[in-house]
Amino acid sequence: MKHQRSLIKGGLLAACLATLSPAMALAADVTVRLGHVLPESHSWHQAATGFAEEVTARTDGRVSVEVFASGQLGSEKEVIEGLQFGSVQAGLIGSGSFQAVEPRMGIIEMPYAWGARDQAFAALDGDLGAALEGMLDAKGIKVLGWWENGFRNITNNVRPIEKPADLAGLKIRVTPDKVRLATFELLGAQPAPLSFGELYSALQQGVFDAQENPLAIIYSSSFFEVQKYVSLTEHIWGAATLTMSKSVWDKISAEDQVIVSEAATTWGTKQREMVAAANAELVAKLEEKGMQFNNVDKAAFIEAVAPIWESQKDVYGEDLLAILNTYRK
Repeated sequence: MKHQRSLIKGGLLAACLATLSPAMALAADVTVRLGHVLPESHSWHQAATGFAEEVTARTDGRVSVEVFASGQLGSEKEVIEGLQFGSVQAGLIGSGSFQAVEPRMGIIEMPYAWGARDQAFAALDGDLGAALEGMLDAKGIKVLGWWENGFRNITNNVRPIEKPADLAGLKIRVTPDKVRLATFELLGAQPAPLSFGELYSALQQGVFDAQENPLAIIYSSSFFEVQKYVSLTEHIWGAATLTMSKSVWDKISAEDQVIVSEAATTWGTKQREMVAAANAELVAKLEEKGMQFNNVDKAAFIEAVAPIWESQKDVYGEDLLAILNTYRK
């Protein structure tokens, strides 16, 4: 009888703990490690640090955020996998990198999708962003905000790129997504993927002739030391996606979730402003470092990549493309 009473008491205690555990989880402090692949000098890191400090202060440490730059938590692919498993709490990640888990995310970085930054911001702060957020939410990833990566331009060590034919035979590093590879293959280059952390060394060693990135990354990553020409193709505009693992987000109280969301919006706006301010100065800074700039025949490039749009219609679907096109007019 004594043994039976002990079992009953133990069962009641377990039941009580099971009932209390969700509340206890919400009451517990949440530690968030936020990773990205760019150096500390880049606006991603500066704004992410501001976001982290604001969240930590406004929640009185209930949500403590620490930022890790330069791929300390892994490549973008590894951080995305970590977000899904909950082993990485948060990441600031180029939007195109999510295509591995959700191919429709590639719609943001279709070639010449955006004629101006403001078009992209309106779409991502509106219906297009809402649709894509729902898709990533289903993959276990919470989107906190759409920040900016910017317009990508081509650098290389061989010649100025003025028209698509000038890319013929150039070995160019691209991000590891099918659309980017297909785009540069169509343009006559020899593209191959490589993690960002290995890119500087690959350019230095001549493994690649060329690469494509926004001016801010070209400067902050010191690519001027290993590249000569900058061709202002602006072939792709990309977002920086501030994300958190859904499993971590769900541990944060509703009150603190509001604080996190507000801070993500505040620092997203500031980061976009940083990009705009820097772009006006970066050409001069890179020229001072010895890089040579040239403009391109954009109409020729837009015409050359038209088949890529046709090839992706089934991937994105009519509804998503219709949303996109409302913002491109």
